[in-house]
Amino acid sequence: MNAFLWAVIAALIWGVVPLIEKAGLAKAEPMPGLFYRSVGVLIGLLLLGLFIVKPQEIKSVDSRSIGFLILAGFLASIVAQSCFYNSLKFGEVSRVVPIAGSFPLITFILGVLFFGESLTLLKASGAVLIVLGIWALKIG
Repeated sequence: MNAFLWAVIAALIWGVVPLIEKAGLAKAEPMPGLFYRSVGVLIGLLLLGLFIVKPQEIKSVDSRSIGFLILAGFLASIVAQSCFYNSLKFGEVSRVVPIAGSFPLITFILGVLFFGESLTLLKASGAVLIVLGIWALKIG
C-alpha cells in the first residue's frame, strides 16, 4: 500500500472517531471519557506489543528519542485530548473537529520557524485558507 492510501485510511478513521466520541460523551463527563478512551489505547498498545513490535526494535530506540516520544504521547493523548473532549462535549462536532484539526497550520508555522522549512507562496496561501476556514466555522 502506498503513502496516499494509508493517509486516506487514517483520515477516514479520524473522521469517524469523533462521532463515536461525541456519542460516548453524551452521558459522560470529559475526564472519565478520556479515561475510558485511554483504556482503548492501552488495549491497542498491548496488542501492538504482543503481536507487531519486536522486543529488539523497542530496545534499539535511544533515550533522547524515547523522551521526545513519551512527551509527545502525553501532550497529544492526555493534555490535548482532554481539551478536545471538553470542546466536543459542549460544542457541535461539525465545528469542533475542523477547528481542533487545524493543527497542521501550527505545525507548518513552527516547521518554518524552528526547522527552516521553506515558505512558498503556495504554502502561505494554504495557511491563509486554513485561517479563513477556522474563522468561518467560528462565526458560522
